[in-house]
Amino acid sequence: MHINYHALIGAAAQIRISLTIPVTSFSPVVLPIPGRIVDLQLRVTVPSTGNKLPIVLLSHGQGYSNYISSLDGYAPLYEFYASHGFAVLQPTHLSSLFLKITAPYGQEFWWQDRALDMTRILDNLDKIEETVPGLKGRLDRTRVAVVGHSMGAGTAAMLLGLQNTDPRNGSVWYKPETRIKAGVLLSGVGKGGADMSESGSKMMPFYGPDFSKMVTPALVVYGDKDVSPHLTKRGADWHGDIFTLAPKSKDLLVIKGGGHGLGGVAAWDAAETKDESPERLAVVQRMSLAYLRSQLFGDGSWAEARKAFEKLPAQGMVQSRD
Repeated sequence: MHINYHALIGAAAQIRISLTIPVTSFSPVVLPIPGRIVDLQLRVTVPSTGNKLPIVLLSHGQGYSNYISSLDGYAPLYEFYASHGFAVLQPTHLSSLFLKITAPYGQEFWWQDRALDMTRILDNLDKIEETVPGLKGRLDRTRVAVVGHSMGAGTAAMLLGLQNTDPRNGSVWYKPETRIKAGVLLSGVGKGGADMSESGSKMMPFYGPDFSKMVTPALVVYGDKDVSPHLTKRGADWHGDIFTLAPKSKDLLVIKGGGHGLGGVAAWDAAETKDESPERLAVVQRMSLAYLRSQLFGDGSWAEARKAFEKLPAQGMVQSRD
């Protein structure tokens, strides 16, 4: 696997990580869900050894590739987190091009169902443990985090307490998942309303966010070159709005030179990654890993990673709101 020792990770090597553990990936785990159009399928990737494994729920984005936006994408994240002791549970959302199911009015990109998928996974951990060989009894259900990229970051934000009011009819969605203790939002969403571009408002007509109730700790990550005119009139800082506008207990990591792909989080050598960089990707992997460890275990991983990253100004900057 390409998860730690690529010759081109450069300065990212100064952000220290533990030795890796071989991983096992099992796919698909199929969960029949009453009322869902198709069964919920997910990939489960875990370290080959160890117990009391913390859980990462991984929500894919909404790119144009046929397979990346599904349980078959995001290997650079699920392999990396699992190789450092996490159990990564990764669904195929109904919005995936893999399924190509047209969403009804009000459910564009199946935005509500995406969040419900993660709650369904947590509700079915017993079945997941029984299905995956060698997993039974190994999950730590008290340590759960969510990681999402792009549209997946919007899904993660909803689970962390984002309240959305559909500007078309005033309907409100607010269903934070209290079993989730922390989140990592990669290339995520910012303010709605006047901050949206014309194309963004057409693409996400349901979008009317309120970040004021997002009290769960989260790391917000974006690239300073991630300018998205198809979503917002603003620049890359739009992707950092949750850090600025949500309650405290938020951290921010800005990746210098990073685009929407953050160096390649969605897949190895993906054509849609316009900022491909093993070094940039390694920074995102290592910093997010340190954040997850600190939030779920209360150790000093994040403080140590921040200290190392602050000595690498060419890679970006990091801030905290305690």
